Amino acid sequence: MSRKTEWFEVGENETVESCLDRMKKQGYTAVGRKEEPLFEEVNGKPVPVRQIIKFKGNKINEL
Repeated sequence: MSRKTEWFEVGENETVESCLDRMKKQGYTAVGRKEEPLFEEVNGKPVPVRQIIKFKGNKINEL
């Protein structure tokens, strides 16, 4: 049995659209989005590397 809600992270080499397509193929629809920065320490200081994007997916009810 699958969960009703699951978080999907956009892969480093994946587009937002392909992540949403992957969610749909797994039977989920996006109901929320969050972004958080990914940092790397360079010379003792945090440097932003990229933005991590995650979508909250709810299971699509099949009628």
